[in-house]
Amino acid sequence: MNSSDSYEKIVKGEGDDSRLVDWRALREYSKALFLSQGMPDEDAATVADCLVDAELCGVPSHGVSRLTIYLKRLECGVVSKTFTPTIEKEYPSSVLLNANNANGMVVGKYAMELACRKAAESGSCFVFVNHSNHLGMMGYYPRLAAARGMVGFVTTSANPGIAPFGSSKPFLGTSPIAIAAPGKNDPVVLDMAPSVVAMGKVMLSMKLGVDIPEGWAMDENGKPTTDAKAASKGSVLPIGGPKGSGLSLFSQILGGIVSGAQYGPHVNTLYYDFENPQGMGHMFAAIDISKIIDLDTFKDGIERLTGEIKGLPRVEGVDEIFLPGEIEMRRRRQRETEGIHITGVVYRELTDLGKRYDVPFTL
Repeated sequence: MNSSDSYEKIVKGEGDDSRLVDWRALREYSKALFLSQGMPDEDAATVADCLVDAELCGVPSHGVSRLTIYLKRLECGVVSKTFTPTIEKEYPSSVLLNANNANGMVVGKYAMELACRKAAESGSCFVFVNHSNHLGMMGYYPRLAAARGMVGFVTTSANPGIAPFGSSKPFLGTSPIAIAAPGKNDPVVLDMAPSVVAMGKVMLSMKLGVDIPEGWAMDENGKPTTDAKAASKGSVLPIGGPKGSGLSLFSQILGGIVSGAQYGPHVNTLYYDFENPQGMGHMFAAIDISKIIDLDTFKDGIERLTGEIKGLPRVEGVDEIFLPGEIEMRRRRQRETEGIHITGVVYRELTDLGKRYDVPFTL
């Protein structure tokens, strides 16, 4: 079994010691852990929902395996337990929001919903955020806009994880770009890092003790590596060389520079710095389709476009052409019914968290 097969097998929970858990129970347990650290009920529910949503969509690198680090940062006081947003500037189509060092997922939901409310009045709105923290799975936020009949667009600054094309030194963030548009049934959702793989998958591989596939990353000396620990100190590779590097650059500009937040090497790391806030910046945008074209007409167009793509001739070995986000939506429906597989390593970590924070283990 090569490292790619090994990684996929383990993160899907197909190991001998994996556990099948109900997603509702997992969400309630996660919420209880955040409540134990003094987060308000609604905020704790938001963070828990975002993490379990990642598990449902088949993105465990951004799921409950991150509970430990988020709780530790709350416990250390390096992230504010309550969210007290400050609007520093506001116009009909733009807002500058100070997150005051709150949990990024709480901030993200608030900012996306704010963008949607203002877009319903002005047609579109950009909300720029400073003094924030890690957002979790990025695709969660533009889907909130798509559920309201709008196009959502999100990006963020991030700490170094990509060496700019031609360099061996990490400088740019593995800043995801996520866009969602409503359809007649499921939304079309693009959630991608500008790198070959999200750094979160490297960190999860390190936690699970598995190698990463060739072509994912290089070590701190700029040499290709399959060692997850070495990769975590080095750089994941940008997609398409200068193209991925350029996408990350503009994520630092839109998420960090425009909002007055930090970018790249000036964003403090999520995993290793427990004394300083991350100082991240984000951009959330919403476009009210109904202000431009009839929403049902738009959805008819999406249905026609996606149907034509899925009906195209397929190359040898391809059984079905998938649209962005389609696999994740199918996984979500399946796991809502059948449950979520949690790897043994993460399951044991969840039990330990219950003991540490005196929260009854309910999984």
